[in-house]
Amino acid sequence: MPFVQIDVTKDGVTREQKAQLISGVTKLLLDVLQKDPDLTHVIIREVETDNWGLSGIQVTEKRKQSKA
Repeated sequence: MPFVQIDVTKDGVTREQKAQLISGVTKLLLDVLQKDPDLTHVIIREVETDNWGLSGIQVTEKRKQSKA
């Protein structure tokens, strides 16, 4: 029973994109590992940018810096 978790920042991932991710990951596991789609779980977690860090900086701040 595959369990896949995808973490993304909570800003602009549409419902349609999430559906594509779920479908695509499920198909990939079937094609590569022959895993039964009925037993494949895909979870998408949306994380606030204040709660995600990169290079020691919150993503919120990093994005502000890149706009400046």
